[in-house]
Amino acid sequence: MSRYDGRTIAFGPQVCGRLEEGAAREWLVADGRGGYAMGTVSGLRTRRYHGLLVVAGDTPAVRRLGLVSLDPVVTLGSGAVVRLGTHEWADGAVAPRGHELLSGFELVDGLPRWRWRIGDVVLERELAMAYGRSSVAVVHRLLTGGPVSLRLEALCTWRDVHGERTAAGPAPEVTEVDGGCVVDEAYRLRGPGFRGAGQWYRGVRHREEAARGLDPVEDLWYAGSFHADLRQAGATASVSAWADDLTVAPEPAEEVVSGARTRNRAVVAAAAPADDAQATLALAADSFVVRTAAGPDVVAGYPWFGAWSRDTMISYEGLFLATGREDLGRSLLRSYAGTLSQGMLANTADTGSVEYNTVDGTLWFLHAVGRHVALTGDTDLAAELLPDLRAVVDAHLAGTRYGIGVDPADGLLRQGADGEALTWMDARVGGVAVTPRAGKPVEVNALWVNGLAMVIKLAWQARTNAGAATRAHPAALASFARRFPAGGGLLYDVVDGPRGDDATLRPNQLLAWSLPYAPLRPEPAALQTIGAALMTPLGPRSLAPGAPGYRGSHRGTPAQRDTAYHTGTVWPWLTGPYVAAWHRLGVSAEQTLSDADGHLGEYGLGSVSETADGDAPHGATGCPFQAWSVAEGLRARRLAGP
Repeated sequence: MSRYDGRTIAFGPQVCGRLEEGAAREWLVADGRGGYAMGTVSGLRTRRYHGLLVVAGDTPAVRRLGLVSLDPVVTLGSGAVVRLGTHEWADGAVAPRGHELLSGFELVDGLPRWRWRIGDVVLERELAMAYGRSSVAVVHRLLTGGPVSLRLEALCTWRDVHGERTAAGPAPEVTEVDGGCVVDEAYRLRGPGFRGAGQWYRGVRHREEAARGLDPVEDLWYAGSFHADLRQAGATASVSAWADDLTVAPEPAEEVVSGARTRNRAVVAAAAPADDAQATLALAADSFVVRTAAGPDVVAGYPWFGAWSRDTMISYEGLFLATGREDLGRSLLRSYAGTLSQGMLANTADTGSVEYNTVDGTLWFLHAVGRHVALTGDTDLAAELLPDLRAVVDAHLAGTRYGIGVDPADGLLRQGADGEALTWMDARVGGVAVTPRAGKPVEVNALWVNGLAMVIKLAWQARTNAGAATRAHPAALASFARRFPAGGGLLYDVVDGPRGDDATLRPNQLLAWSLPYAPLRPEPAALQTIGAALMTPLGPRSLAPGAPGYRGSHRGTPAQRDTAYHTGTVWPWLTGPYVAAWHRLGVSAEQTLSDADGHLGEYGLGSVSETADGDAPHGATGCPFQAWSVAEGLRARRLAGP
């Protein structure tokens, strides 16, 4: 990274002009609805998910890829033709090699900007999405040299973002209209001098899908090209693509880019960041907060996750309360409260269906409501939601789905059902949980104690009755203090499991010390032990090196990755609980956070990844842009700040 000042992440030709370096860094521009544009610094599409127009359906979980790329082809005054695109093919060839002419890449106010140099000719590209519309604007500008003729070749598809489309099936239907074309009656392209084409580009390869053990090859349809003569410095050629109402054109592309830049600066200002890292994370947070037909929601991660209640509630404080979105957050909490059933919060799966399959998502909801009221003073919301919160407590005391219920012997919360993984450590291979945690997990019971205390506090603030929480909290608190200590200040990961108590050193115990109404006060020696065994520059590992079953690499086939998911893989979101636990002792963890600042200029630019390898050098893995990683990083930085 050649420059990072909170507004700009910049790279010179030593990164963007070299395929491996540039292809390893990804940018994202979101549309506020769950759709996005996404790619790499070098311009190489390394994932099936990369494209300039990815369209969200009724929910963020259902997305389709439309406009894949606009490949620039420059004809110089000498007649020489230079192709500036970059593609990798099934036979391993990379052609053309337009990245070699990239002289610079910048992410300015969250928007990508490329510059290619061909002798004295410098061509710039900027890209933005129209917020609230499934619409992308791509602006090309001649900065120096010329005149040149510019051709922009539109490679297209229309498919589920998780799949592929090949020439074995029907070609996309392209209908020429004024100023461009409509593809599969789904989205429209508009730009200068459109000329229809119509042929398959066969065997385009996505190297990241190959590395993940998935099908890496698809075919793309060359729908046609846009043409413009750029005669002098400052001349532009712009293309727009949109997928909602095809009869209503978006604003001119240059206005979309300018408007997006202005909006992004306002987003950062509303968060009142204390430093460059907080400013970057505040803007990153904006991409996860979406507005759907059902109301506000949270995309768990780009490019492949939709909305998940657990992720939403863990992310709530960082995404909404730390960024000036209290009113939007209030609407979200009320909407999610409407999904409660048998005391459980719905978990919207990536299929778009609704499931009730977490033990902790509901408890994180109690936490989110409590934090909202504590930081905003919104006692009206407390009064409105308290009947639902009391019903949650009653249902857990009586017992609900999947064996979730309070043990009357000690007041602690137990869970577990055959074939299910209900805690956040929920990876399964062949239907079998990799980290089975049936019994009484430490973080679940920390959340239970915290949630009961939250209900009592909210009832007091709303001047009403807390219900069964008043009796349940003292019993759970006392039992937690008696049952979970495992010696040396550390805690059991699970008690009363099928094989007894599990003393495996995992980061879950951090919640027992870091929550607002945490059941225990941390001991410095315990935090030092966890730091030495689990901490990396990107956050805590899920299991210590040397422990039985430890896997230090989170790579390979889906089964290999799922096996490693919670057996050594690093989870940046856990930095939040780690920093908060130290904060309760009056100790700043600024060094822990500054160690991660370099990550903002790698992998998902300006954001924080879902996971990383447990082994050094802790390369980032999983989703390049992950909501709870960003949210908890932002919250932790505010805790550690002045």
